[in-house]
Amino acid sequence: MTHLIKNRRIVTDSWLLLDGERWLRAGEDGFVPDFPVAAALIVPVALWRGRRGELLDRGGPLGVRLDGGDAPEIIAADLRHFDLVAVEIRQFSDGRAHTLGRLLRERYGFRGELRAAGDVLRDQLLSLEQCGFDAFALRGDQDANETLLAFNDFTEAYQASVTQPAPLFRRRAVAVATP
Repeated sequence: MTHLIKNRRIVTDSWLLLDGERWLRAGEDGFVPDFPVAAALIVPVALWRGRRGELLDRGGPLGVRLDGGDAPEIIAADLRHFDLVAVEIRQFSDGRAHTLGRLLRERYGFRGELRAAGDVLRDQLLSLEQCGFDAFALRGDQDANETLLAFNDFTEAYQASVTQPAPLFRRRAVAVATP
């Protein structure tokens, strides 16, 4: 069972991931399946590209799933259509999702839910949050309550981040200069 942490709280995931080729190809009956009308859907980039018009026409919240190695440019022009962007982390040691999160937030101005999914571990939550992620679909073997404590591991970050644009030395300089 996947647990979802969003905005530093454990929540129920209301999104449905449409994965696989069945949504792109005709089935045994010769028809490509229709999308659930009102459901909040997350679709892979290939499905978005293949059935974009139908997805936009159906109504309901829409999200897209990127792989950690995908370039954000492939969806940049369409970000206004998405309520959620999920980034699939295939292996916890792959840091490309961090870069992808920062680019989506800072360069492309995405303001919807940015979700890390896949091989997401406790040790990554704070750094992923600093890169702009606000939701985390944990692996099934992760204890959500224990993982939530990761946000309390550190009180300060030295580097500039999406959540704290000024690095620590600048914040300290302002605090010293302000009487």
